[in-house]
Amino acid sequence: MDRSKLKTIADLKSYGWESKTIKDELRDNLINSKKNKVDVFSGIHGYSETVIPDLERAILSKHDINFLGLRGQAKTKIARNLVELLDEYIPIVEGSVLNDDPYNPISFYAKDLISEKGDNTPISWLHREKRFTEKLATPDVTVPDLIGDVDPIKAANLKLSFSDYKVINYGLVPRSNRCIFVINEIPDLQPRIQVSLFNILQENDVQIRGFNFRMPLDIQFIFTANPEDYTNRGNIVTPLKDRIGSQILTHYPKSIEVSRKITDQENRTSSVARKSIHVPELAKNLIEQLAFEARKYEFVDTKSGVSARLTISAYEYMLASAERRMYQEGKESTTVRVSDFLSIIPAVNGKLELVYEGEQEGSYIVVLNLIGKTIKTMFNKLFPLVDKKKTKENHYGNVLSWFEKNKLELDNNLSDSKYSDLLHEVKGLGDLVNKHIKTLNSKEKEFYMEFILHGISENSLISKKYTSTSVDFKDLISDIFKGQQEIK
Repeated sequence: MDRSKLKTIADLKSYGWESKTIKDELRDNLINSKKNKVDVFSGIHGYSETVIPDLERAILSKHDINFLGLRGQAKTKIARNLVELLDEYIPIVEGSVLNDDPYNPISFYAKDLISEKGDNTPISWLHREKRFTEKLATPDVTVPDLIGDVDPIKAANLKLSFSDYKVINYGLVPRSNRCIFVINEIPDLQPRIQVSLFNILQENDVQIRGFNFRMPLDIQFIFTANPEDYTNRGNIVTPLKDRIGSQILTHYPKSIEVSRKITDQENRTSSVARKSIHVPELAKNLIEQLAFEARKYEFVDTKSGVSARLTISAYEYMLASAERRMYQEGKESTTVRVSDFLSIIPAVNGKLELVYEGEQEGSYIVVLNLIGKTIKTMFNKLFPLVDKKKTKENHYGNVLSWFEKNKLELDNNLSDSKYSDLLHEVKGLGDLVNKHIKTLNSKEKEFYMEFILHGISENSLISKKYTSTSVDFKDLISDIFKGQQEIK
């Protein structure tokens, strides 16, 4: 279709263009995508067997939709993806602020223009990217903001009567005619504002104060809500819930693999960092495991949820830590260390909603404990479980024997060569890595060596102390005795 040649309603008719509602448009394009094996939601991970089938059924049912789920569960991202199911271009009456369908105009402006010019009425084309409106529900949103009202200033400037339709200032909803309209955090919207949406959802028309008319709107509504909002800040009033066709429950990733896909896709690390910094697979898994640990940690408010943004921010911060060290050393490349993973506390702090006991403990300590739990979980998956009664006769005996006479201080800013030398001084570390890590990248050996130290310290075989600039490892028994002497 050559749009440049279709400039009037007459051109549309001669071409044979047919009008359809936005819900039919979404439905037809979804059917075509399924038939042609095109995955419109390829950028949404972890929902292929749960949320996406529910969404597709709702679209086929021509329902308005409410996504209900905790923060960071891609509710808005899914809504934005629906734009891909719209036709690339649609014709509108030229100059119309309500995106009037040339065959079915709803605004006074379009009706008057078509009445005057008939089939010679000029049209313009609207791209699907401009057919998406998003509004965050806040307590200060008003009915005029959403629906519209009489504009007395316009009436005065144009010297018009308040009964003249030209004095109407249309709100966001009418201006979204033939578009997808998303209201995020719908429970935050005051009940009296929610009531103003009843007629639009049920009858597909809008009524504006002072005007005796009904304006049928063609809108695909998408709502998002956090279940915790139902008690904390507000509620979706029952009549409004009744008018929303489908309510779809979202969830967090159910595996580290899915969570990693989300982090890889959404992180905003620079291309320089991606090329210059090698990130061990274990480091990526540690970032994701941290979120899984947080979602079940007693000091974290599980009802509030742990957003996928936590892992994205933590991953970006971990790479930034390695990048900073690389520049300080004056090198062109480096590899992420366990100490870079330990540095992510500032990126995680603000992402966790703590219960009362967690607030008493302090966010820094809570995150530090989560990091410890994460390391212990991943360590026990990769290396033999610690048998504390027979340790010296078992897997970690050589390492523990070395620490009986030595200690290790790993400064955060050590050069790569010095860092490697210090780790290789610890007897038995390299052998453990070679024995238990089957597919080992040569750049990652030191990462695993340091990881073993953290792992056995989390299993209480050696002591670990954090300072502002380093991590110090010592023999556990001597460290305990030293602490008792200091107390005396």
